[in-house]
Amino acid sequence: MDLVAYAVPFFILAMLVELAWGHRCGNNTYRINDAIGSLFLGTLSQARRFITLGVGGYVYHLIATRLAQPQLDPSSPWTWVFAMVLYDFCYYWLHRLGHERTLLWAAHVAHHQSEDYNLSTALRQTSTGFLFSWLFYLPMYFAGIPAVVVVTVGSLNLIYQFWVHTQHIGRLGWYEWIFVTPSNHRVHHAQNECYLDRNYGGLFIIWDRIFGTFQAELDDERPIYGIRGPLRSFNPLRALIHVYVDMARDVWQTRRWRDKLHVLVARTGWRPADVAARYPRAKPDLAHFERFDPAVSGLVRAYALFQLVAMVALLGVLQFGLAPGYREGVALVVAMLAAMVATAMWLDGRGPAACLAVDLSRLAATATLLLALRGDLAGPGFAVAAAVYLGLNLLWLIALALGGRRVVMVAVRDVEAPSA
Repeated sequence: MDLVAYAVPFFILAMLVELAWGHRCGNNTYRINDAIGSLFLGTLSQARRFITLGVGGYVYHLIATRLAQPQLDPSSPWTWVFAMVLYDFCYYWLHRLGHERTLLWAAHVAHHQSEDYNLSTALRQTSTGFLFSWLFYLPMYFAGIPAVVVVTVGSLNLIYQFWVHTQHIGRLGWYEWIFVTPSNHRVHHAQNECYLDRNYGGLFIIWDRIFGTFQAELDDERPIYGIRGPLRSFNPLRALIHVYVDMARDVWQTRRWRDKLHVLVARTGWRPADVAARYPRAKPDLAHFERFDPAVSGLVRAYALFQLVAMVALLGVLQFGLAPGYREGVALVVAMLAAMVATAMWLDGRGPAACLAVDLSRLAATATLLLALRGDLAGPGFAVAAAVYLGLNLLWLIALALGGRRVVMVAVRDVEAPSA
C-alpha cells in the first residue's frame, strides 16, 4: 500500500510548524520562491503516475507468476523487518549510482537543486526516476517479498526521509551511528568538496559506514546547498530535463561514436574531450556562492502561492475523487505542468510582458482543453471548480498587469524627475 498520499496533511503541517519555529528563533530557512519550486516538483512527482506506464510493475508481475517465485508470509513481522532492511540496502545502491552515473543523476538531480534546506526540500522529487529505479529493487522480488510489502516499506522509507530535511535539529548521539539523521543528511545535500557524494542511506546510515561513503557534519564547514551546475530558475520542466538535454547535446556534438555511446554510461561529470574543449563549463566558486533569489513583488509571490494551492487541490482531486481516464489524466497533468512553468517565469523575475503573454495563452489553452473534456470528467462539481480557478486566475493576471504598469510608471517618473 502506498502511504505517501495519506501523509501529505502531515507534511503540510510539519512545514508550517518548521516555518513558525524558524521565525520564532530567528533562523528562518524558507524562501517562498524556492519552497514553491520544490513543492511544484513534489506535486508533479505524485501526478506523474496518471500518465506513465509501470514497466517495473509488469516485470515484478512476471517474476511472481511466470517464475512461480515462492512468497514470504506477509503476516509475519520478520518478513516486514527483512523487507525494510533489504529495501534500504537496494535504495543505497540506487541512490549512490544516482550520483555516480550521469544517466541516473539526470533523474535524481531535481531533488538536489534547492539552494535551501528545509522540509519542502524533502518533497522536491523527480518525475523520471521510474525509468530505471525499478531495476534496483528486483532482489526484493527474487527474495519472495510480496508486492504489497515492497510498496508499503518503500513508502515508509520515503516518509521517514521527510523529517531529516531540516536545519533545526542537531546531532542525535548514538542514533547517528545507525540511522539517517538531519545532521548526516545535511551533508548529503551539500556541494562543499568535503561533503560531495556522501551519506546515501535512506533509513540506515550503516551502509555508508560499511561501504566507505560516510561523512560526518563538521562544525567548521557550513553546508552550501544546491548543485555544482546551478539551475538558476524555478522552472519545473527545466529542473526535470536539463541533465538529459545536456547528455543529448554531448551525444550530438561529439565526433567519435565511442564517445556518443559512453555518454550514456559515463560517470557523473564526464564529457567527451572534443566537446569539453569546444564548450567548456566553468567550475563554480563556492567561496562566492550566491543563491538564486531574483527580486519580485509581493503580488507575484502571492500569485505563485495561489497556483501552488490550486495545483495541490487538483492533485487531491485526481488521487481521491476524479479517477480520470488515461486521456483525461494526461490532459490535466499537462495543464498542471503548464501552470507551473508559467508561474516559474514570474518567480524567475522575467519581464511582466512576457510572463503575461505566456500566462494568458496558457489560460486560454486550459479553458479550451477543459471545454473539450467536459463530457469525460466526472460530475458538475469539477466543472464549477475549474471555472472558479480560471476566473480567479484571470483576476490575478489583471492585478499583475496593473501592478506591473504602476511599477513602470513610477520608474519613468523617477527618470524624468529633475535632479536636486
